[in-house]
Amino acid sequence: MTQALRKLVTFDEFVAKYPDTSGKRYELHDGVVIEMSQPTGEHEEVIGFLALNISIEIGRLKFPYFIPKTALVKPLESESAYSPDVLVLNRPNLVNEPLWKKDSTVSLAKSIPLVIEVVSSNWRDDYLTKVAAYETVGIPEYWVVDYAALGGRRFIGNPKQPTISVYSLVDGEYQINQFRGRERIISPTLKELNLTAEQIFQAGGV
Repeated sequence: MTQALRKLVTFDEFVAKYPDTSGKRYELHDGVVIEMSQPTGEHEEVIGFLALNISIEIGRLKFPYFIPKTALVKPLESESAYSPDVLVLNRPNLVNEPLWKKDSTVSLAKSIPLVIEVVSSNWRDDYLTKVAAYETVGIPEYWVVDYAALGGRRFIGNPKQPTISVYSLVDGEYQINQFRGRERIISPTLKELNLTAEQIFQAGGV
């Protein structure tokens, strides 16, 4: 479970204090600092598999994108800052990001072609909080990778099953396509990406 440290702080206060020397990870949700739980090994394997394969595809297509090790997404109109599991950035637009050089933080949709969250115990953040936040920012593509079927039944079906939900921005609103088993992931950003849901799940031992 994530643990909320209930003292409202601004974004500037957040980046000045966190990350701290403890090595723990934090996000800022509407002024509340959230301590992120330590991920499982399977969770990290899924992230590594996705980052590697997406990076290979970016290189093959010669897109001007890269995946930073640690960076934040900050919606402009809120005191929030999210640390996605996989964040694809559009390098040419970073010159327009006022917080990039100092705080490795992005806020503009043109800088963020794709963001991915791999579901852990805080699944409500991925399916509710971050869907709304990333939609507001205007991020064109957002994946929720639920390899362990942790999310609520209204999101991944009943009975629950491992699911990848791809949210694509259409006329300012997210439209959802879901993938399971041997279905190939359809990515609006990486149209030729050749990955199935099963391949991604197997990276986490499912």
